[in-house]
Amino acid sequence: MTRLSSALGTGAEFRIKKFELGGHAFRVRVPLVSESDAMHSRIIKPDSAAIDKIYADLTKSLDEFKTLKNEELVFTENDVVVSGRSMREAATNKAMMEARITEMIRLLQPENPANTLDDITYAEIELEWPLSVQLALVEKINEVISPGYKENRGN
Repeated sequence: MTRLSSALGTGAEFRIKKFELGGHAFRVRVPLVSESDAMHSRIIKPDSAAIDKIYADLTKSLDEFKTLKNEELVFTENDVVVSGRSMREAATNKAMMEARITEMIRLLQPENPANTLDDITYAEIELEWPLSVQLALVEKINEVISPGYKENRGN
């Protein structure tokens, strides 16, 4: 227990913020700095198995063009470059986006305390909400846990 928490209490409810999106009230837990750092690490270094799966999904329809000579498609040992764009890099970016969405959704506090979102996966999130809703929700969560960040960054 830290000096502040022993003097003032844990402040668990103090770290819970509320916002509304689409007529639904959400509660989100503001992460500690150490939690934010760990989240950031997981986002910028997504699981290699996830990247490989996304890469396989992105390139499976391109395999039939492997034998054709085409300037738009370049097959390397471990990548396919389409019009100058690396499919491995695209898979990595998609895995990072999925990790970011998952990490942010895990900050949401369930209405029933017996439930938890600590082990939710992106596949479960994707089944529930379309990408546009996911992105809107992540934006609102980010506004709540980092008020003023968007303006300070200049966007």
